[in-house]
Amino acid sequence: TEQVEGAIEQITITLRDLHNISYGDADDFSIFDQTSLLDTINTVTASLTAFLGVIAGISLLVGGIGIMNIMLVSVTERTREIGIRKAIGALRRDILAQFLLESLLLSLLGGVLGILLGWGVSVVAGAAFDVPALVEASTVLLSFGFAAAVGLIFGIYPAWRASSLRPIEALRYE
Repeated sequence: TEQVEGAIEQITITLRDLHNISYGDADDFSIFDQTSLLDTINTVTASLTAFLGVIAGISLLVGGIGIMNIMLVSVTERTREIGIRKAIGALRRDILAQFLLESLLLSLLGGVLGILLGWGVSVVAGAAFDVPALVEASTVLLSFGFAAAVGLIFGIYPAWRASSLRPIEALRYE
């Protein structure tokens, strides 16, 4: 870095002489070294990464709320079924596990569709900019992990609600 600073000083002196800039006057040129350019690129990259992280978090939240709503509607529509299952001996944990599994499967299906869509966009963008599409296995696994977590977390309340129904009240439900 000392060599870079020395070179910048020499370039500044030479340019000031060529531009006839007097001592104390402002430079009419700018000098950028690769270090400052790299710092700028790193700052922009970090900002974009944070921005995309926030967007991803909001997307996961919205998707999770959507899954929870779908599962709550499913519980409401299947109240009689739940009542019959409980009346013939299904345990609370059986109902809980069933609805959690359904929520998980719904979320994983969305995860698969999202991964396929992301891969497709990556291929199209890569072809458009003549850059090879790169989808790493770790990214795919992380996506599946997040999809599973969203399905389980947002499926807890509907599953609990389904498992908490009393058989007599559920059988009366029309």
